Amino acid sequence: MSEFFDRLKQRKLVQWALAYVAFAFALMQGLDIIAQRFGWPESIERGLIVALAVGLPVTIVLAWYHGDRGVQRVNGTELLILTLLLAIGGGLLWRVASAPPGIPPADAGKPLATASTSVPDKSIAVLPLENESGEKDQQYFSDGLSEDLITALSQFAGLKVIGRNSSFQFRDTKLPSAALGQALGVAHLLEGSVRRAGDLVRVSAMLVNAADGSTLWSEHYDRPYKDLFALQDDITHSVADALKAKLLDNGGGAVVQSERPPGGNIDAWNAYSKGRFHDAKIDPEDAHAAIGFYEQAVALDPRYARAYASLSVTWTTLAGTFLNGEEQRQAFVNARAAVDKALRLDATIAAAHAARGLLLQWVDFDWVGAQTEYQRAVELAPNEALSRFSLGRLQSVLGHPRQSIAMMRQVITLDPRSGSAYGWVGWDLAALAQFEEAEQAARKAVDLVPGSPFIAAHLVFIQIQRGEAAEALKAAQQIAPGIWHDIALAFASQGGDDRAAADQALKVVIDTSADGSAYQIAEVYALRREADKTFEWLDRAWDTRDTGIGRLLTDPFILRYRDDPRFAAFCKKVGLPTATEAKAMP
Repeated sequence: MSEFFDRLKQRKLVQWALAYVAFAFALMQGLDIIAQRFGWPESIERGLIVALAVGLPVTIVLAWYHGDRGVQRVNGTELLILTLLLAIGGGLLWRVASAPPGIPPADAGKPLATASTSVPDKSIAVLPLENESGEKDQQYFSDGLSEDLITALSQFAGLKVIGRNSSFQFRDTKLPSAALGQALGVAHLLEGSVRRAGDLVRVSAMLVNAADGSTLWSEHYDRPYKDLFALQDDITHSVADALKAKLLDNGGGAVVQSERPPGGNIDAWNAYSKGRFHDAKIDPEDAHAAIGFYEQAVALDPRYARAYASLSVTWTTLAGTFLNGEEQRQAFVNARAAVDKALRLDATIAAAHAARGLLLQWVDFDWVGAQTEYQRAVELAPNEALSRFSLGRLQSVLGHPRQSIAMMRQVITLDPRSGSAYGWVGWDLAALAQFEEAEQAARKAVDLVPGSPFIAAHLVFIQIQRGEAAEALKAAQQIAPGIWHDIALAFASQGGDDRAAADQALKVVIDTSADGSAYQIAEVYALRREADKTFEWLDRAWDTRDTGIGRLLTDPFILRYRDDPRFAAFCKKVGLPTATEAKAMP
């Protein structure tokens, strides 16, 4: 054995192998940056990776024979060691090749937001202020104050502010500050409590260094309720001064955003805060409650553009996710009237442009118009996650899942516990046939939003793509009763041997939700390889303006028929391109 290692040293085999792997890794890193800049197709990168993987054993063999020509042939032990070296080197290259885009292989299992990133010093999460009023129905008030502080702090240049969805997941947490900072990807935490007693508001606020739990600033306020907005300003500027942050200038198009009514009516803000409290629950009953409170807010202050924008978004998401038929159409009419009013009142509100973009995308199928509105929203409020999420989702709609993933990574940086962002990343990774990473993202989404049947159904779709029929059926059966339970069950049943059960599961969806789920019915028929029925139901989806059509260009089930002339004809009818980076299901 010692003789063999002497010969390895003589031929400099290890040096050759290490040099080659280093060269290959550096080349792939550089290529990844160039590919993202110029939008190269994934096939170019994969082709080079395959070539580099093939080149490794060739390099080792050439190094062996070049080092000392004429020496005796390798014996059995030497051949075994050489084979192991080749296997290890090839495995390392394969792992790099199979890692999700932009994540080094060692970080593939980490949350997308935290992989290979450092925590910026100017970063903060506003934890939900504790409601010390002793009344649960006052929770909306402390939450509203917390959300306003998030919005206000987002106006400061260079300050990373975590979104509401993520920070509010740590309500009443007992975790130490270091663990919270790591989970949210921030260096600082703003925490405290609020009590409203009649016309008096008492607020305690504290800025904490997340790493060691030390207090950088703290203050206690007793103010009249009518001075609430001034109190918010005091806290915001004290925190910004402590972090040495400066307000955004509008040189890049950014405009200071605010949740407050322009007339300063605190009762209008109070109603708006109640609306946001119910809106966050993503439930049909709570959505109707939120709509009622938003309508109260605009009745109290008719120029409350931000409330009109929220009213529009709630009507749109309620209609697109839970309604169908005439009820859905009327909800979209209400949404359009609300967003038109918001933009007439104040065209600099980012949320209003995001709301119009959502309508253009879901109702009008005006993809270009929607993209323009989302881009304008990002320009106006570059630190808000919602607009970036909408813009990233539209990239997926247009057949660019890699661009969508890149945008969703930015969203997760601002909102690291966003179940919606993780869910969409899972869909896009599955569209690129990166199933292991897709399932990781989908499970993360389910963990973050455990009560959402829509997000749970995403996991079922990915398991079907992976050929995990039994797991998909089990996951579908665990979804709460409702339309997404029925849809997931219809999908999962097709992979089993019980054809009668598969037919019955599909029939349930057709009988109960043909108007609202025509696109999903088309998907199930594509999964069954029934082309005529697939296109029949796609046409019906267009007739009912089913928002699911936005999945078309990243849909592995429908893409089975991408070479069918009817696919190109349908894309033309709905205004989508036919080219896509996504892969069809075999």
